Amino acid sequence: MTAALALLYKLLPLYVTVALGWVAGRFLQASGSHIAGIMMYIITPSVVFSGVMHAPLSTEVILLPFLTLGLCSLIGYGHLLVARRWVGDASANVIPLAVGTGNTGYLGVPVALLLFGEQGLSIYILCMLGTTLYENSVGFYLAARGRYQVRDCLRKVARLPSLYAFFLAVALNLGNIDIPAIFEPLFDNLRGAYSVFGMMIIGMSILSFRGLAGNLRFTALAFFGKFVVWPAVALLFWWLDSNGPQIYDVAVYQALFLVSITPIAANTVVIATLLDLAPAQVAGTALLSTVLALFSIPLMIALFMGA
Repeated sequence: MTAALALLYKLLPLYVTVALGWVAGRFLQASGSHIAGIMMYIITPSVVFSGVMHAPLSTEVILLPFLTLGLCSLIGYGHLLVARRWVGDASANVIPLAVGTGNTGYLGVPVALLLFGEQGLSIYILCMLGTTLYENSVGFYLAARGRYQVRDCLRKVARLPSLYAFFLAVALNLGNIDIPAIFEPLFDNLRGAYSVFGMMIIGMSILSFRGLAGNLRFTALAFFGKFVVWPAVALLFWWLDSNGPQIYDVAVYQALFLVSITPIAANTVVIATLLDLAPAQVAGTALLSTVLALFSIPLMIALFMGA
């Protein structure tokens, strides 16, 4: 408990930034949707590019996004089978997104930078990209229940600038081409902007919180998958690999575990709205999970990562 409180203290600046986002939304009428566009198409690709450029690349490291994608897909599809029988309404189809992905960017990146430093952040970003791939491919397809063709999902993935930033950075990194020193401060500033604006967006979204929309079964299953099953899968992978083939090291295990304990992603609400699948229910659950994660993340890290 002492370790959790110490980590909670370290995360205090991030929570203050969330509060500032709430103030901006409440009193300045700031809109998270406008900031989100800048984040998705400018700042996030820059953070991904910089992170991969600084990562010590190997075949195993390059495959990290696809490892995360595979784990997300396994967890998401397994929970969809349960949700179809237990949830009882249209929101069941959003369960794969709610449990498989997470707020790995806006919340996860600043926490990773705080915990792991520059080198560990690079590894975390590679894992994080796997959740983005899942969200815009398998997760979207499962949520759509066959309304959309695979081709439509692939088109959506093809429009992700972060994906191109990843492959470009891999090619340059493997070619031993570094970011010019004159541009390093720019990427440092963009990473800082990512942390500040991302946490403020969370605060702005809390402003619209109106509670749960009625289906407690959806919330219970989403929370169980996100806060119990995903972390358990990450810890199981940690144990199996460290006691078996030892393909990865502790830095990867810790990065993957941090991915697993992030709250439900805000983009889950966006997709639920797009598909008209109980968006109010999904929004209430996502926001409640964010509030819970502000306290559960320090506890989980203290328990399993020795922070």
